[in-house]
Amino acid sequence: MKKVLVLCTGNSCRSQIAEGYLRYFAGNKAEIYSAGIETHGVNPKAIKVMKEDGIDISHHTSNNIDEYKDIDFDYVITVCDNAKESCPYFPSNAVKFHYNFPDPAKAVGTEEEVMAEFRMVREMIKLYAKDFVADNLF
Repeated sequence: MKKVLVLCTGNSCRSQIAEGYLRYFAGNKAEIYSAGIETHGVNPKAIKVMKEDGIDISHHTSNNIDEYKDIDFDYVITVCDNAKESCPYFPSNAVKFHYNFPDPAKAVGTEEEVMAEFRMVREMIKLYAKDFVADNLF
């Protein structure tokens, strides 16, 4: 079974959303993990926006990359430039992918404007995850 790690700065929004969609689209074809170079906790707005699309990530935890140093990943996906540039050396033969998604946690404005940003990023990640699974896991 393939092992996929999604890596971001704080493992709170983008990587959590990506983990949720990758698990959804991959089903039992892969083990999906997410981590950060820091841990910031799972963002409540990420949980809310995923729930709107029928995916429950409320049980996810914010994990540090060091927790997974002994796992031999097949794929590592960085979802922000900071993680790609700041990631410590990760001893792995994993195929690396990168896509710099906007950070919805930095959105400003009214609650509805912020949630609109979360929804926009969610849809970008959903499409990316669906394509990734179709191209790499089946």
